[in-house]
Amino acid sequence: MPANEAIRKKISRLPHKPGVYLMKDRFGTVIYIGKARSLRKRVSQYFHPSRRQRWDMKLNALVEAIHDLDVHQVRSEPDAVLLEGKLIKEFKPRYNVSFKDDKRFLLLKVNLKDPIPRFTLTRLRQDDGARYFGPFANSGAIRRTMTMVRQKFSLRGCRPLTPNKHDYKHCLYGHLKHCTAPCIDNISTEDYLKQVEAACEFLTGQSQEMEKDLKQMMQKAAERLDFEKAAELRDMLQDLKKATQKTGKFSRLPYKLPLAIDPVSDLTELRKVLSIRKIPVRIEGFDISNISGTFKVASMVRFRNGRPDRSNYRRYKMKTVQGQDDFACMAETVRRRYTRLLKEAGEQKTDLESSESPFPELILIDGGKGQLGAACEELAKLGLSKIPIIGLAKEFEEIYQPGKPDPIRLDHRSGALKLLQRVRDESHRFANTFNAQLRLKKISESLLDEFPGIGQSRKAALLKKFGSVQRIKTASMEEISQLPGFGGKTAEKLKLFLAAR
Repeated sequence: MPANEAIRKKISRLPHKPGVYLMKDRFGTVIYIGKARSLRKRVSQYFHPSRRQRWDMKLNALVEAIHDLDVHQVRSEPDAVLLEGKLIKEFKPRYNVSFKDDKRFLLLKVNLKDPIPRFTLTRLRQDDGARYFGPFANSGAIRRTMTMVRQKFSLRGCRPLTPNKHDYKHCLYGHLKHCTAPCIDNISTEDYLKQVEAACEFLTGQSQEMEKDLKQMMQKAAERLDFEKAAELRDMLQDLKKATQKTGKFSRLPYKLPLAIDPVSDLTELRKVLSIRKIPVRIEGFDISNISGTFKVASMVRFRNGRPDRSNYRRYKMKTVQGQDDFACMAETVRRRYTRLLKEAGEQKTDLESSESPFPELILIDGGKGQLGAACEELAKLGLSKIPIIGLAKEFEEIYQPGKPDPIRLDHRSGALKLLQRVRDESHRFANTFNAQLRLKKISESLLDEFPGIGQSRKAALLKKFGSVQRIKTASMEEISQLPGFGGKTAEKLKLFLAAR
């Protein structure tokens, strides 16, 4: 299928730079995500008629379905790899197979609070007080660079958390003098910690001196006609550059990344459908998440100009609701949100009708008449009934408005409906994520209940001091014993108990 005029114009404007491209169907759904060293060269290949004969059925089906595309330029090819993986996990395009599993990129980890710190590779970043470097798109390069760093800074590579003299007898690193062997008091732990901190500085980008040394060694090897050694040093230099190259952090999707074919058109259509005065530049969506009345939480997400405005997301734990009551939860959330905005507007003396007002042009409630009615009552009590508010019921995607008995049903291809669905789905995801975090934290904290003799007061003191069970595991016995009710013996028993779990 030849590219349509809009796609051809986009391709002609694409840069010869690395980045990520998103292919979309006629409904605006992302169906494929790919990375490119050169965006223009890679994307244009999909629309070369001469290449079509070599395509398989899957690629033919993909190209037939492409109606539009978006791109996001990045600084380097590793950045493109990382962003591609992040976007595939978030959008789950049906034509992507790779990255749909839970595989993560490698991270380099070191905990400076360990008795004898060591560098290890991991794929999961935890809240355990350790330092993390990465992620690294090239796993081979970081593994080989880590070996180089251990030799340069004389660091240990053995596995025991606290190695001793018995471990040293069987330690290849110590006997080859690659490690300064603090486990047998060859140097003090303070001096060894300085070596580790120097390695940390090296990994944060202070590698220019080593790169210079490798270049000089490579040139000398070439002058001696020792081309095999020169090639080995060249590979080491390339690995070092890859491992220490700074990459972008994509914990959140870039704000500029388009999530619709034409957000302005969708917003204009939405204003007409709902018959509201202003184009809803700011939309706030609410959802409730609870399981059998436990961990009652709510989310509020804000979209600006049709795109997520993540800096203005909020989440709430219910304070007044007893039992499982979604209507009461929605009422409390709306009351707390807009009581806060009224207070802020009053402090700043902002006119509620002005463009500087903190209030949205549209409120979206996830649910039908019940949830919508509870939210409307709270807005009325606050004197904010003029703010347009709707409910979106999931079963038939019906739009409910206050005072109107019949819901609005839009065509499933409608850009306005797709925009509302994105807001609703995002608020649902944000609420469920918060609920899951609380449940995991509760499960983790319940581990302390199994420790013999611990009461609620001592458990509360531990969690207040360290924040989580994982941090208690990494804390020293001296830190634990300083808490009221914990002596040296109790702290030691607690450490052994947690280490076995």
